[in-house]
Amino acid sequence: MTIRLRPHHLLCMLTFVGKGYTAAFTENYIRIAARLSAGEDILVVEGPDDVCAPMLGEAENHCLCDSVTERDLKASEAVEALLKIPAGPGASIRPDADFLGRMRDAFSAGSIREGCARCEWSPLCTGIADSGFDGVLVKPLDC
Repeated sequence: MTIRLRPHHLLCMLTFVGKGYTAAFTENYIRIAARLSAGEDILVVEGPDDVCAPMLGEAENHCLCDSVTERDLKASEAVEALLKIPAGPGASIRPDADFLGRMRDAFSAGSIREGCARCEWSPLCTGIADSGFDGVLVKPLDC
C-alpha cells in the first residue's frame, strides 16, 4: 500500500510525537507513523491526504484553506531543493533512513521549514528538533 501525503506533511512527519488536533486525528496519525516506519511508500498528493482524513468532517476544517495550500507549495519546493527529487503532487518517496536523516538534519538547521510558516505546531516541532527528535514516532526501519 501507499500513504498519501500532502507536501507539508513531509515536514510534519519528522516531528510527530503523538499529539494532534483531536483524538481521532492523533490515532489516525499514529497508525500512519507506524506504516511510514515500516517503509511504506509515500505518494505526494494535492490537497487533503491520509493525515487530513479525520478532520474533513469538521466545521472549521483548515485542510482546505489557501494558507495550507501555500504551506504545501513551500514545503515541496524546499524538499526538492534539498534532495534533488520531485516532492510535488504525483511524486513517490520512500521514507528510508537516508531520506529521514537528511530531512531531519535540514529541519534542525531550519533550511526546509518554509512550509511551517504560521503553523500553530511550529514551537512544539522546534522543541522536538532541538531535543534530537526524541520520542518521534516515524523512524526508519534500521532504528
